[in-house]
Amino acid sequence: MFGGVNPSQMKGMMKKMGISQVELPVKRVVFEMEDGNLVVENPNVMQIKMQGQESFQVTGDIVEESVEVFSDDDVEMVASQSGKSEAEVRAALEDSDGDIAEAIVSLNALNKN
Repeated sequence: MFGGVNPSQMKGMMKKMGISQVELPVKRVVFEMEDGNLVVENPNVMQIKMQGQESFQVTGDIVEESVEVFSDDDVEMVASQSGKSEAEVRAALEDSDGDIAEAIVSLNALNKN
């Protein structure tokens, strides 16, 4: 980062400027977003305190996870009403953005075809 400055000198300079940083023993970091989760696996997390503010630096392996907008109870209800498999029901609920009634109607329409 700064040529010619060893890590212990850098730490001393940061301490003089009122900056402290601590590595946190974190196993996983999840950023919950509206359209899914951003997950950092095997993270290296540094907590940085400077001028009364705290911030976090996160590095690691990034994985995106989608978030289901329906529960297992919803899946069971739609399956019982439509007679379809769990996989078919989950697909219908995803297509309908978790709208149970719409999923049942679409699956029952498949039965008539």
